[in-house]
Amino acid sequence: MPKDRVEEADEESFPASDAPAWTLGIEGEARRVMKETRRVRKVVKSQPTIEGAGVHLHRAIGMGEPEEYDPFLLLDDFRSDTPAHYLKGFPWHPHRGMETITYVLAGDVEHRDSLGNRGVIGTGDVQWMSAGSGIIHQEMPKGDPRGKMYGFQLWANLPAAKKMSEPRYRGLTSGDIPIVTDEGGAIVRVIAGRVGNVEGPVRDVATKPEYLDVTVPAGKTFTHPTPRDHTVFAYVFEGRGVFENGQEVGDRHLVSFDRGDVVTVGAKSEPVRFLLVSGQPIGEPIAWQGPIVMNTEQELRVAFEELENDTFIKHRKDA
Repeated sequence: MPKDRVEEADEESFPASDAPAWTLGIEGEARRVMKETRRVRKVVKSQPTIEGAGVHLHRAIGMGEPEEYDPFLLLDDFRSDTPAHYLKGFPWHPHRGMETITYVLAGDVEHRDSLGNRGVIGTGDVQWMSAGSGIIHQEMPKGDPRGKMYGFQLWANLPAAKKMSEPRYRGLTSGDIPIVTDEGGAIVRVIAGRVGNVEGPVRDVATKPEYLDVTVPAGKTFTHPTPRDHTVFAYVFEGRGVFENGQEVGDRHLVSFDRGDVVTVGAKSEPVRFLLVSGQPIGEPIAWQGPIVMNTEQELRVAFEELENDTFIKHRKDA
């Protein structure tokens, strides 16, 4: 999907908790050994915006500095019950230097790209596309028979060494994605990463991402380990969850976390459902314009010149 900026979202900030162990004394060292729960850094409400040819959606990431959620650049929530708000879709547009991850909860999205891939992303399906050196595609939401079109699109950056790699397209059907019930009673769809002994089907990605769809029943708690140096966020889209600081967070809110070893989310009188996403920060300069993400302004200029000159696509399916 193309991307424009919207105004900064409303947010609440919380104290950082990543002080070095040596400043915490013996008690702090014990906490470190016992696994430190990630504290809530910030809660952000997703903001309404219009993208593509007129698609109404809510943006949760992509409104501030691009490094804030490194390696993630953008998260759009395109849940809608109004076909007029999504049917115009996202006609042909380019991408380079990044990945788009589309997860559909309800409805269909028709897809075509310059690699010759075409198909439908249906209910429960995931399309994980690495644009690499360049791809041109279109995404056209169609909804379901009742007019529902629910889903999310996440953009992830690629490191400089991978930005001009050969594009990859991975289409996963709902049946490809394992479902795990953990010992605490949470139900988890494992798209990428691992829950217990179950690994998701998306692997071999540069930023080592984890992408989970988690449902916590009422009265239960979900606790999940995360690599200490990874960026981690949760996006709530059903019910209300109770996070580390005791705050209840509801629909269309994104919770980002400080450093730590585990994430804990509970549910009180109603279940909560959320995306839990993590990835290894890249830590490189970001030059970003629309659907193209590079490291320098010069690389951006080259990309747009190649679009004008019809030399943008470096790999073709019949090559």
